[in-house]
Amino acid sequence: MAEIKPMALIESMKKKVCEHSDVYFRTNKKTGKVYTGKLCNPSTKEPSVNQTAARARFAKVSAAVRAILAGSSEQKTQLVAEYNAQNKYGSLFGYAMHKLNGNYDESGDLIGG
Repeated sequence: MAEIKPMALIESMKKKVCEHSDVYFRTNKKTGKVYTGKLCNPSTKEPSVNQTAARARFAKVSAAVRAILAGSSEQKTQLVAEYNAQNKYGSLFGYAMHKLNGNYDESGDLIGG
C-alpha cells in the first residue's frame, strides 16, 4: 500500500481548522505522523458529578506534572530519558501524564506524598 504524504499545510496543523469545524488534526512530533479525528454527536447535557470529579482530578494531576517538568529534579531527568527512548507519545507532557497518573488517587492527591 502506498504511503501518503500530506500537504505541508496539514502537517503543521493541530486542533481545529476553524471554530466551526468538527475535524481535529494532531501531528506526533517524534514520528511526524498526522492523525485526524472527527467529533461526532457531542453531548449537550450538563456534565455528571463523576465527569466533574474526573475533570478536577485531571486538573490537579496535570498541574503536578507541569510542576515536575518545570523543575530540575531527578524524576524529570528520568522521565526525559524514558521519553527519548520511546516512540508512542509525541510530547514529554503526554508521556509524563501517562507515567505519573497512577501515582495519584481519585481526588488527584499524590499517593504516599
